Amino acid sequence: MTGTSSAKTLSRLWFLLVGMVTITVLYLAKVLFLPLAFAILFAFLLSPLVSLLERLRMSRAVASVLVIVSFAILLGTAGWMLFTQLVDVTNDLPTYTDNIENKMAAIHSPSDSAFSRAQQEVEKLGEELGAANMGAVPEANASDAKGAKKPLGSSPQRPVQVREVARPTGRLDQLGGVLEPLTTAFLSVVFTFFVLLQREDLRNRLIRLSGDRNLTVMTQAMHDASLRISRYFLMQLAVNVVYGLAFATVLYFIGLPHPVLFGTMAGVGRFVPFIGPPLAAMVPTVLSLAVFHGWGQSLLIVGTFVLLEVITANFAEPRIYGRHTGLSALAILVAAAFWTLIWGPVGLILSVPLTVCLVVIGRHVPSLEFLTVMLGDKPAIPPWTCLYQRLLARDEREAGEILETSLQNRSLEEAYDEVLIPALVLSEEDRLNGDLEDGTVSYIRHAARELIDEVGFRENPEASRNAKEGVADGERTDDIDSSMEEDAPLRVMCVPVRDEVDELAAAMLSQSLAGGRVEAFTTPVRRMSEVLQSVAAERPDIVFLSGLPPFGISRSQRMYRTLRARHPQLRIMVGIWSFPGDANAAAEEIGRGEEVRVLTRLTQAVAEVRAMSRGEEPSALEAVSGRSAA
Repeated sequence: MTGTSSAKTLSRLWFLLVGMVTITVLYLAKVLFLPLAFAILFAFLLSPLVSLLERLRMSRAVASVLVIVSFAILLGTAGWMLFTQLVDVTNDLPTYTDNIENKMAAIHSPSDSAFSRAQQEVEKLGEELGAANMGAVPEANASDAKGAKKPLGSSPQRPVQVREVARPTGRLDQLGGVLEPLTTAFLSVVFTFFVLLQREDLRNRLIRLSGDRNLTVMTQAMHDASLRISRYFLMQLAVNVVYGLAFATVLYFIGLPHPVLFGTMAGVGRFVPFIGPPLAAMVPTVLSLAVFHGWGQSLLIVGTFVLLEVITANFAEPRIYGRHTGLSALAILVAAAFWTLIWGPVGLILSVPLTVCLVVIGRHVPSLEFLTVMLGDKPAIPPWTCLYQRLLARDEREAGEILETSLQNRSLEEAYDEVLIPALVLSEEDRLNGDLEDGTVSYIRHAARELIDEVGFRENPEASRNAKEGVADGERTDDIDSSMEEDAPLRVMCVPVRDEVDELAAAMLSQSLAGGRVEAFTTPVRRMSEVLQSVAAERPDIVFLSGLPPFGISRSQRMYRTLRARHPQLRIMVGIWSFPGDANAAAEEIGRGEEVRVLTRLTQAVAEVRAMSRGEEPSALEAVSGRSAA
């Protein structure tokens, strides 16, 4: 045990060290890795076009060069058109000089508002303080005037002024800020060409580095990453084009010059997370202040930008391509900050694709699963674990919210199957292991009963009342065969097999079964003799034994044998909910040669019982004990 924990600690330290070294290398060698990252992303986008040209009998080298040159020409043309449009906007600014001056004068003109009055008082106070300071040093000024004719440096009152003059920058220094982006662009083009030319070879080398035993994992990871990034870029392009068209249309109807330019800037700016859209909206807003005489058009432009951003960021993007990235909103923010810190503004553009690759790797490599947990959009823990955790924390309100959320897109029995029953199974495991105190166990069961009553009453009031109150013994005294009449409902008695938690499961079963031609009710936990008396008094059509693992099978086996011996013609069904083992083996243990099938989900039980209520016989795989006798 000690050796295992030491190995885990060493493994975590090793991954931490590797991560720190990787981050350091990415930061120091960004001149190399930044173009390589661009090349890989461009390869994802351009490889389908290269493959299409290859199918037209063109060599890969020629196809790669043609696609890269066409892509560069497209980007260069678009950039040149945007630049010329911006020059035209700049040339038009002198025509709006009078409007700009009028608005500046309106901003600086005094007004009678409370803010203006406060500003005037502050300025007045500052003038008074300045006058007081000037009056405090008249003698010093006079002495300075007497010695004004003295040369500099002859007295402390006449010091020599020293000014540092910077060395004039040369042409190479001026080119330093241009060489880095030019080098990045050139290396990106070269790397893109070689990645497109030798993509199969690079893929095989990555697989070889991962080892032969990781062949399947590496193949799935590469396919998943390629698919996610390609879909992300295509869908992002579609969303941004619609965004830019909508923005340009609004600007056109407002009457702002060059609406197509600003719509294009808005669409392109959305490729830069967080800072791109505000910067793209700032230019038309500032221009509108110069073009229009009033303030209404500028406010309308700002409102349009805010409305489009809210709709796009909160509704369009999560529904259109949010699930394809697999990233949470917090992960996108953290990734943007991290890659910007490592690689500057360019890292902000690459933050989402690079983080998608990390999440995909963590999804397929167990040792890196923490990346998927920390950055992925899937819940960190399943809903049943979350529900059990809130019950442990004695937070019944949030536990109820979790169950309510599961009911939004599930039926009642599905919500019980997938959320509440697994949570109760977890509580039973912890109770048997001695991890829960008696008070905590009592609270969990009480809270679960309250949730069952509340949810069941809303979904099916009659079933909830029967599950809570039961049916009094002796209420049904007519003949057993009368239940099979045309208008009589199928009566199902849900019997807990062992203790209070099994009684909760029986109540959930009763609520799920009720409705239509089924009348289901629950009996409390009783001794075997009392169960036999209830069956004799109630004369149900079906007795449904309901229990939870791990003791549900053994107790169900004893109850089944006793009921079968006393009532040979009775139809008996067995449910061991959320049973993790082999249901067929459990059925053989309970039936001991008789035809019986253990059901493990409420949805199965509901479908089978309702089929019987319609007079349909269950299939061979869904047969239950007593079928042949019935």
